[in-house]
Amino acid sequence: MKTIGIIGGMSWQSTAEYYRLLNEFTKQELGGFHSCKCIINSLDFAQIESLQHKGEWNRLTEIMINTAISLEKAGAELLIISTNTMHKMAGDIERTINIPLLHIADATARAIKEQKISKVALLGTKFTMEQDFYKQRITNKFGIDLIIPDEKARNIVHDVIYKELVMGIINMESQEKFKSIIKELGNRGAEGVILGCTEIPLLIKQDNSELILFDTTKIHSKYAIQIALE
Repeated sequence: MKTIGIIGGMSWQSTAEYYRLLNEFTKQELGGFHSCKCIINSLDFAQIESLQHKGEWNRLTEIMINTAISLEKAGAELLIISTNTMHKMAGDIERTINIPLLHIADATARAIKEQKISKVALLGTKFTMEQDFYKQRITNKFGIDLIIPDEKARNIVHDVIYKELVMGIINMESQEKFKSIIKELGNRGAEGVILGCTEIPLLIKQDNSELILFDTTKIHSKYAIQIALE
């Protein structure tokens, strides 16, 4: 099994879920006492969150590149970023390291194609929903039509992520808001919904939606184990 390098801590709650899933998928594939070979470099999310909302993406890119290099030097043979938003600088990271970066959007798009649906909605931070780095990759590379919520709903989703989920707060009132947003996206023609922030699956489960939900944390983790075991 190849050693997986994980850029984590954004937030630590979702990184903990990644660690659990990576080990569960390893156990499913190999059985016995097997667990995932991985190295985690966990960042301080307070610094990351502050720079995100200040729009200091160049500084964030520098941090992410340096973290990726440190994982490669530590012995990682492939790399994952355990958050959707910070894939904004995936291309810069790929150009700097000599090991494969497994992109979360690619893994998610493959899962969507397996379901034979062509129009999905995207929930995530405002950075992920409104900027092109994520949406265009899925649309241009995989031919999937992607829609996002209206501005009011985008603000709700963003605020729940940063004010509740990354703090470990699970609020049932927020869950109801997400369910209403997902229903409206279905009314607009979405056949499925990408849970494009690795904290959202902590709040929303498939039982909460008639649409197919694509849990990017679970999808990304499973894909990483498949590649690590090749």
